[in-house]
This record gives sequence, C-alpha cells and structure tokens, in this order.
Amino acid sequence: MELTSFDSVFGEIGAFFTETLFTFSGTDYTVLSLLGVVFSIFLVFFISGKIRSLLENRILPKYSQETNFNSTVATLTRYVMVVVGLMIVFQSAGINLSSLNVLAGAVGVGIGFGLQNIANNFISGLIILFERPIKVGDRIEVGELVGNVEAISARATIINTNDNISVIVPNSQFTDNQVINWSYHNSVVRFRFSVGVSYNEDPEVIKTLLLEVANDNKGILKDPPPDVLFDEFGDSSLNFSLAVWTKEYINRPVVLKSELYYAIFAKFKEHGIEIPFPQRDLHLKSGFEQISEASKIS
Repeated sequence: MELTSFDSVFGEIGAFFTETLFTFSGTDYTVLSLLGVVFSIFLVFFISGKIRSLLENRILPKYSQETNFNSTVATLTRYVMVVVGLMIVFQSAGINLSSLNVLAGAVGVGIGFGLQNIANNFISGLIILFERPIKVGDRIEVGELVGNVEAISARATIINTNDNISVIVPNSQFTDNQVINWSYHNSVVRFRFSVGVSYNEDPEVIKTLLLEVANDNKGILKDPPPDVLFDEFGDSSLNFSLAVWTKEYINRPVVLKSELYYAIFAKFKEHGIEIPFPQRDLHLKSGFEQISEASKIS
C-alpha cells in the first residue's frame, strides 16, 4: 500500500512537470522545458559575466596595461556572448526566431514611442565604449556634476563625486551634451586662483610672495612651473592670478584652493601686505547752505 501511494505521488509530480502547457511553432512546452529555458538563460548571463571578469582582470592585462581598453574589450565580448547564447537557447527550445518577426515589429513600434530613451542610452553606451570620449577613472564634468567615472554599462555611467556619492547618469547625456574631461590626455591640469592687494603694494613683491607660496606646496608641480599674471586694475585692488599645475589635486581643486589661500593670508600678514576691501568715497554738500544762497539771490 505504501509503495503504491509513493508511486502515485511521484506519478502526479512527473505528470505536472511533463504536462503540455501550450504549443508554439509546433513545439510543446511543459513546466520542465520552461524551467530548462530559464536556467539556460541564467547560465548565459552568469558564464558571460565570469568570462568578462576573467578577461578584464587576468587575461588581457598580460597583453595590455591599459585598463580602460581592457574593460571595453571585456564588456563588448560579454555583449556578443549574451546575444549568441540567447539565440542558441531559443533555437534549442524549438523557438523559430524567424517567426518572431511580428514581435520584432511590435518591439520596434514600442522603441519608437515608449522605449526610445532606453534605445538611445544603449546606443550611446556603445558609442562611448568604441570612441572612448570618457573612460573609467577619468575626471569629468557634465553640467553641474563633477566627479570620477566609476563604471560604464550599456545604459548608464556611474559618476562618483568628491562627497563619495555615486550618481547614475544616462549614457545619452555624454553624447548629446558638452562633456569636460579633465584627464582625457593625462592627469595634469592647471588651476587659476585670484588674489587682490592694495594699490599701495609693489606688484613685483606680490609676484615673488605668491610664487613662494606655490613652490612651498608639495601638491603643486615644479615643471611646468607656477606663474603669476597681473590681471587688472580693479575698483579697489590690484588683481593677480596665480596659475599652478597639479596632478595630485585634480580631484580636489577646492582643497588646493583652501590650502593656498591659507598660506597666502599668512604670507601677506608676515610681510605686512594689505588685502583690500571695496571702498567708496562719499562727498556730502549741505542742503541748508544751498537754500540760503538761493534766498539771497532772490
């Protein structure tokens, strides 16, 4: 009796997994076959991800030391593997891809209306990977967003700001808008900082003191050397521009500005240099005297 009951239970379970749910393109689909398709799709994405990681971290570094190039090749390899793998899975499951023309047409209409942004971002991602206007690790500026490129995917790019905030930006932003890449050629950039002093000061002395401050900062490069430009005769001050080259502070320009201004203030205070503030001379004439003179004339 017990063996008979177990046999009946297993028979019902087997019938559940092998019972035909629907027929598509002449192929019967059961729960077991659908689970096989889902598992195969999972394997395609899992294996392609592992191969991408293996290519980027172990194989390609043996032949090229350029990290960004290795990442691009590994990512494109995964895309190809996913497309080919899905085609094999669908063909093995008995799905004739040529019979999906109607579905492809419907998807095309959907892209034309509701999915155009997704398609635009995907195509923009391919353009970024091929043309490489930005790369992982670059310091970029898009609109008001400034940060380092952390990752580039098919749909979006992750930017990490100085506040350690990760911002996900659609790839179309990098192809439709102006992008400032601070490290496109190399990681050496020049910053300019404005300094104003009183009209009583000697410009040559100011230049010497500013160069001393710049050369004392370890984060500022000696080659190319810093320079001081006499910008203008301002309303209340002589205005100078301290131009410095740096590699260390490309991600922290505000920190460099603060360090220099602290040092400049201390240096000016040590040498008695006056830092001016806006001033206006106001001349007043007595209205009573004018009225008195007018009454005498009359």
